[in-house]
Amino acid sequence: MALGDLVATRFSHSTVVVSNHLDDYLTTRSVNDDDDNAINAEFRNRLALSTSDDTATNSNANTITTIVTPDNNTTNTSNNNNNNNTYGYAATTMVYLPQTIVLSELRHEAFEVSIPTGPAENGLVSKWRPRERMKTGMVALVLCLNISCDPPDVIKISPCARLESWIDPFAMAPQKALEAIGKALSAQYERWQPKARYKHTLDPTVEEVKKLCNASRRFAKTERVLFHYNGHGVPKPTTNGEIWLFNRSYTQYIPLPITELDSWLKSPSIYVFDCSAAGNIVNAFIELIDASASAGTVKDCILLAACEAHETLPQSAEFPADVFTSCLTTPIQMALRWFCKRSLLRDSFDISLIDRIPGRPNDRKTLLGELNWIFTAVTDTIAWNVLPHDLFQRLFRQDLLVASLFRNFLLAERIMRSANCSPISYPMFPPTHQHHMWDAWDMAAEICLSQLPSLIHDETIEFQVDSSLSTSGLRWVGLQTVDFRWVPTLWERAVVELICGGRLGHWWMRDGVIRPSPFFTEQLTAFEVWLDHGSEQKKPPEQLPIVLQVLLSQCHRFRALVLLGRFLDMGSWAVDLALSVGIFPYVLKLLQTITPELRQILVFIWTKILALDKRFKGTMLTLVDLERQTGTINEGGGSSVLVLEFSLTMLLWIWQSCQVDLVKDGGHTYFIRFLDSSEQEAFPEQRAMAAFVLAVIIDGHKRGQEACLEAGLLDVCLKHLQASTPDDAQSEPLFLQWLCLCLGKLWEDFSEAQIVGLLAGAASLISSSLLSESQPEVRASAVYALGTLLDIGHESSADGGDEEFDDDDKLTAEISIIKSLLIVVSDGSPLVRAEVAVALARFAFSHNRHLKSVAAANWRTQPPSSGIGALHVGSTGSGYNTPNHYLPSGNIVTSQIGPLFRIGGDSTPLVRDGRASTSSPLASTGIMHGSPLSDDLSQHSDSGVSIDAVGNGILNHARPGPLDNALYLECISAMCTLAKDPSPRISRLGRRVLSIIGIEQVVARPIRHSSSSVRTSEPAASAGARLSGLARSSSWFDMSSGHLPLTFRTPPVSPPRPSYLTGIRRVSSLEFRPHLLSSPDSGLADPLLGYSGSSGQTERSLLPRSTIYNWSCGHFSKPLLTASDDGEELIARREAKERSALDLIAKSQHCSVSKLNNQIASWDTKFETGTKTTLLQPFSPVVIAADNSERIRVWNYEEPTLLNSFDNQEFPDKGIAKLCLLNELDDSLLLVASGDGNVRIWKDYLQRGQQKLVTAFCSIPVQGPSTRNVNAVVDWQQQSGYLFTSGDVPSIKVWDLDKELLLHSISSCDSSTSSLAASQVHGSQFAAGFVDGSVRLYDIRTPDMLVCSTRPHIQRVERVVGIGFQPGLDPAKIVSASQAGDIQFLDLRNQSDAYLTIDAHRGSLTALAVHRHAPIVASGSAKQLIKVFSLEGEQLGCIRYHPTFMAQKIGPVSCLTFHPYEVLLAAGAADPFVTLYADDNSPAR
Repeated sequence: MALGDLVATRFSHSTVVVSNHLDDYLTTRSVNDDDDNAINAEFRNRLALSTSDDTATNSNANTITTIVTPDNNTTNTSNNNNNNNTYGYAATTMVYLPQTIVLSELRHEAFEVSIPTGPAENGLVSKWRPRERMKTGMVALVLCLNISCDPPDVIKISPCARLESWIDPFAMAPQKALEAIGKALSAQYERWQPKARYKHTLDPTVEEVKKLCNASRRFAKTERVLFHYNGHGVPKPTTNGEIWLFNRSYTQYIPLPITELDSWLKSPSIYVFDCSAAGNIVNAFIELIDASASAGTVKDCILLAACEAHETLPQSAEFPADVFTSCLTTPIQMALRWFCKRSLLRDSFDISLIDRIPGRPNDRKTLLGELNWIFTAVTDTIAWNVLPHDLFQRLFRQDLLVASLFRNFLLAERIMRSANCSPISYPMFPPTHQHHMWDAWDMAAEICLSQLPSLIHDETIEFQVDSSLSTSGLRWVGLQTVDFRWVPTLWERAVVELICGGRLGHWWMRDGVIRPSPFFTEQLTAFEVWLDHGSEQKKPPEQLPIVLQVLLSQCHRFRALVLLGRFLDMGSWAVDLALSVGIFPYVLKLLQTITPELRQILVFIWTKILALDKRFKGTMLTLVDLERQTGTINEGGGSSVLVLEFSLTMLLWIWQSCQVDLVKDGGHTYFIRFLDSSEQEAFPEQRAMAAFVLAVIIDGHKRGQEACLEAGLLDVCLKHLQASTPDDAQSEPLFLQWLCLCLGKLWEDFSEAQIVGLLAGAASLISSSLLSESQPEVRASAVYALGTLLDIGHESSADGGDEEFDDDDKLTAEISIIKSLLIVVSDGSPLVRAEVAVALARFAFSHNRHLKSVAAANWRTQPPSSGIGALHVGSTGSGYNTPNHYLPSGNIVTSQIGPLFRIGGDSTPLVRDGRASTSSPLASTGIMHGSPLSDDLSQHSDSGVSIDAVGNGILNHARPGPLDNALYLECISAMCTLAKDPSPRISRLGRRVLSIIGIEQVVARPIRHSSSSVRTSEPAASAGARLSGLARSSSWFDMSSGHLPLTFRTPPVSPPRPSYLTGIRRVSSLEFRPHLLSSPDSGLADPLLGYSGSSGQTERSLLPRSTIYNWSCGHFSKPLLTASDDGEELIARREAKERSALDLIAKSQHCSVSKLNNQIASWDTKFETGTKTTLLQPFSPVVIAADNSERIRVWNYEEPTLLNSFDNQEFPDKGIAKLCLLNELDDSLLLVASGDGNVRIWKDYLQRGQQKLVTAFCSIPVQGPSTRNVNAVVDWQQQSGYLFTSGDVPSIKVWDLDKELLLHSISSCDSSTSSLAASQVHGSQFAAGFVDGSVRLYDIRTPDMLVCSTRPHIQRVERVVGIGFQPGLDPAKIVSASQAGDIQFLDLRNQSDAYLTIDAHRGSLTALAVHRHAPIVASGSAKQLIKVFSLEGEQLGCIRYHPTFMAQKIGPVSCLTFHPYEVLLAAGAADPFVTLYADDNSPAR
């Protein structure tokens, strides 16, 4: 009965693939109906049909090839099971519509802003867990009956109610009857709270009540006291709320004010008043409570009263005299009696049999116990559906006795309202006496009463549900034993239905005939119906409290857990609802069961529960960090931070209490055993859930880490990692991801686990098998696990460690880890690079001193051109807000590369990353740059370079011996690479890592001369200057010059700093400006530095924190079993685009273009340096243009309107090489490739100011601080999801954007690449043109990759300016154009020479464009000329420069772009104009 059927492996098939036909797609996802378990099959169907957009662990982007024949306009897909057509390359009229979608996974939603992903929440803190549980420790019973003497204000009818506690007081002597009633009432209360202490006083005086109350409070201490008052023998309470007692001689009634009673009992307390006009007492109490609240005192008082102020208790003989008390203490007996007198059984049923119902109320395997169980479920359901959830928690989940009394109070309201009496309570309840759940109770009561006579009179009949009744077997007493799994097959289902009448529940037996109780089965069915049709917007399922009660039953438990799992999967709101009902202690207790069938569904439920508050915790941490970023706390407006931190403190308390409960009850061993179970018992995704739960248990919980280490969690995880192979089902990416995260959490800041892991070879195992995994999430998690193995001097390692693992072994292990991390420093996924930065920060923290020494020594010995020579580790920061007084005068010196270092004064204005320094403060230790301790620890080299023992406020955790200097240099180079990362978040992390070792990046931003393009937020710098580099916080110099007279000195002691700067990064130059903390370039890690509840932070908390764990938790808070709601809408939009594309393609293929010189639109982009590249949107009249300053503008050429304008990067200086459109048939993304090889991909770029960076990476990795322009050339292939990049480098890179991984690096060492073109109909095939005039065709599916090579441009050897595949399906027909002006038409597989040559331009060709489907090509030249040719060489048009006002006007052509489907050409020139041309039949716009 595997939950693999419930939660089938989803992620191995979960890539986003949109088919042309939804039915065909669902057919491929269909599940075999011949399943062994119907419920499991239903779950598997739900999961298999899911088209959720969460593809965080998909392994590949599936490609469905669609072939279209325009003749009959029929679309066939390769996954159609009924497809009888034959596919082939029949004619050039057939085209491919790529189905691959990339960069649409969860990790691309909000990485740059580091917002936890997952469903939106209404609140910040889940309030399901009460802060503390209450207990009623003392019960004081006061009975004023005065038997045989009626009170003067009550006139009794005849016959009237006489029974008190089901005893007739007139059947014995008054005093004896009084004592019997008191004992009976105590016994009735003890059934609900047997551990409380009970005292009663009978017909007491005021002094006796006072003594009882004071004694009760002394005994109860801080626990709750229950005060029960029966005033049937005294007058009604007064309007002032006074109750009546007796004098010593019983000759007078003595009033007792409520204020005195309250002063004796104090709070917490609960009062039960069973007397006429009890509402007077309640009103007086409410006034007292309100007065206390006004005085600032909160009273925890609960009141239950029999009737309102103007009402008298029922006197009908059908009720007992204490009907209110009877309802509260004996609800089953009272409810059955009341129902019997109103049902069809009233004439034939002997009501005395009710007192003989067999069983015990607390034994659910007996008849009385099941009735009480049903009653509890009904009343809980009513209360949960009518009360606010916080009030329900207080009254029904905090105190067992209070919960029982309020359940029974609902019955009292129902019964007493039938007698025109309205019980009241405080807190007030809405009317519940007509709730429809009472009908379900009446049905259960009727079934019971109808069988009760036979059950009692036949002594051979026994009501029993055998203790062996469970999901693994059923046994009926009185019948032949039948053992089988619970509904495992259709045949056995029929057997059960035949025997049980179609119901599976508890059974009542007579002569071998089983009469089931249908209540719980029917309620579960109703809950299942709601699950099929309900949602967050609809009313919550009212059966949720019944599901909780059903968990107590073995025979219903499995079905209830399955349905509960479906409900929890609907979203975080559903989890919060279930927890508010009180599900947590029930599922916690179920972890002690050994039933194997429950393990998988329990793991799923616990995953959903822990994912809820885990996400809340991540959200709160992010909000607190963002508030701190804004500097609000420094501007005197820190109230929002305080509120958030208070909420976070409460959440952490709730979260830690969950961890404590799970470890205390041994819950962690349950999940470790599940993780270690055999392959047949669990699927990989289920094991991933178990690993997630274990990671949550040990997250920041030292006792949890110790317990899991002792239980063998580390060995279990490593065993699975060793067993994983690329083709193994157990190597499911989500499972590998969470194995790494679980290991990382196990040994994070826990030296004992780190040593055990290193001894077990965990580092080598992870680095060898997981750092090259196809899924970025797995690679990032592996980096996280390796990073947490790096010891950063945590205090737990101060014990001396393991004798078997000395410091040399640690250094050896660290070398291995660091070398592995350096391999992935240029990974294509920002998710991975962020974890590399965090890991390097830990390494830099512990090797601070050695890293700075190596950097300084390398500066002294390396030549100026050395990459690492551009680094400087100088003297300690001054510690002053204006350190210019302590610096020698100097100037700014720049190099050709651009690194900028300052020697002395601030003579040239610069904007330096939004801050004056990246120096960081020490925590409350007070050790700062320039402090006395800093000066004492300084070590001065003979060259005058100061290397601090305390650098930038970070303590140097030096090792006994340093690592190899070459490795240190590689680490510094990797840090520099991260500091110039194209992702803003990664670059901030990289600068943060450099600041730990005392290196700072300085950037000067250039002035933009044009007013239309100036960004107002940018201060001015020197004209046209683009200077960037790495420098020390208080002294800068140009390492490239190589011979500068430099002097360095350690500044004097820093002056005292204001207390409000505690915990804020220290600034060592210029003046401190709090608003700069909000700058995106502040260098802070994202999320910020570690959270600490105390005012002072340890220096370790200044390290950037990993985000992969909190981010990964968001996966489990999303629905896993249901399909995405927007799937049909996405499919409909795509199909509409496909139809439009097919129509346009058919027209393009058969068009007869005579001329293409009709200018339909012209756009002044206002680019200062002209247009570098353009792009036409396929399904909207939009053109996108970019310039050398990497400014991107989006224009609607039909209206015409500027839609958006934004910068590709903050410090542009390399220009944009190309614009490409990704996912053009779906929600398209804009790929922007810069000249330095950096690639940034944007979404929502058509909306003004709404563009968001999806991902960014360096497609041509260059290690170290070098920032040279590689003249990158790129092209994108949607069919395969590959990006091809090259430039002035000896190789061509092939990137898989779905995996965000470098697949191949194809050597081209003999020449640099000047042009690339990817085939849009043949996946994995591309052509390259080189600066020596050669052209090569590649197919990465072949072993050698190079298919053929030729050198067509032989007349004048010039660089290939443009290259492209000819329209159609021929894979080897290429068009190539060189700078010399010739255009060559090639068929590379048939002949090496060109079969057609066009001398289009003479020595000035600058651009070439080949239409994807229409048989036309276009070329442009620097001589302000554009020519259009057919594939046969016929010139179709010529666009020239004309000086007249009305004629066409173009500048030197810089770029040409065809529309993907229409015959439309966009031309960009050296002037700021972009012009659009169409054939003569197109109207001008």
